[in-house]
Amino acid sequence: MAWSLAHAKLHTLLRQRILLPKNSAVLMAVSGGQDSLCLARLLIDLQAKWQWTLALVHCDHRWRPDSSDNANHVLQLANTWKIPAWIEVAQMTLKGEADAREWRYKTFYKIAQAQGYSHVVTGHTASDRAETLLYNLVRGTGIDGISSLPWQRSLNHSPTNHQPHIELVRPLLNFSRQETQDFCSAHQLPIWEDSSNSNLAFRRNRIRHELIPYLSEHFNPQIGRSLSQTAEITAADIAYLQSQATHLYNQVITPSSPVESPDNPKALQTKPAWEIDMHTLQLAPLALRRRVMRQLLQASLAKPPNFQQIEALVLLLQAPNGSRTSTYPGGLIAEVRKPIIWFGALS
Repeated sequence: MAWSLAHAKLHTLLRQRILLPKNSAVLMAVSGGQDSLCLARLLIDLQAKWQWTLALVHCDHRWRPDSSDNANHVLQLANTWKIPAWIEVAQMTLKGEADAREWRYKTFYKIAQAQGYSHVVTGHTASDRAETLLYNLVRGTGIDGISSLPWQRSLNHSPTNHQPHIELVRPLLNFSRQETQDFCSAHQLPIWEDSSNSNLAFRRNRIRHELIPYLSEHFNPQIGRSLSQTAEITAADIAYLQSQATHLYNQVITPSSPVESPDNPKALQTKPAWEIDMHTLQLAPLALRRRVMRQLLQASLAKPPNFQQIEALVLLLQAPNGSRTSTYPGGLIAEVRKPIIWFGALS
């Protein structure tokens, strides 16, 4: 192995952040593109220093006529590198980027769990982080979207004895796409050129090929690095806000005991319901009030809540007794019953 600046950069980062501890079992997501090839080769080269157990997974979305050839290309690389590989082919039609991403992460978790891998790594770079920030910004996701692509997160939000904790890790977030390309060129890695990466029907591609170059030319030549740094700074702020909101949530949100339904006195309210301590929550900053209400809606709704749904709950904190929100999905409503707001489904 020829030790390069890229090897030193990643080795130093892994020591500082402890993203992939020694002796970890690591499943590498490899598409065949430059970023994932760069990551795979770096981890293979560093394996002796960290005593990792490495394997590879490739997801075939069946979006392109050459997708099976792409999968075979990755499998050949795994054979060359002498590491185990799993090739997963989508059995359903994936309608868009969000569906594809959800399927990939479920696939990663399934294989990692079945084969005993504690970490899954992807080749996301600082360039991806900048593009995701812009993508989320125009969608109006708030500062949580600006803190896009964290260094690591759990692939399963509530691990149990039957669901081991598996960590998703992105070790290349301080590498640019130019750096991964240079590394692949220097080490003669056979990059698979994915034609879908130039398809402007995908919004992320349009951001990559049109918006980022425009911003770079007319506003900031270092736009990618600046946006990635913004995401990094914002992530720390959000982690603090979220910890404060969770602490407050545990103070002001309690499960509601079954009571008679006001609309039907003979019927007991038996579905899950919650009580919100109005006075305590009113004293909190608006940012925490919104986050507490969002956590409540995330716990009760099948889909992530939107801004209007969250704001309707927040506004009830200042509303007269008896005020109600419109019905939420699943028949849920919130009603002011001072000193609480009652949130649940009326039978």
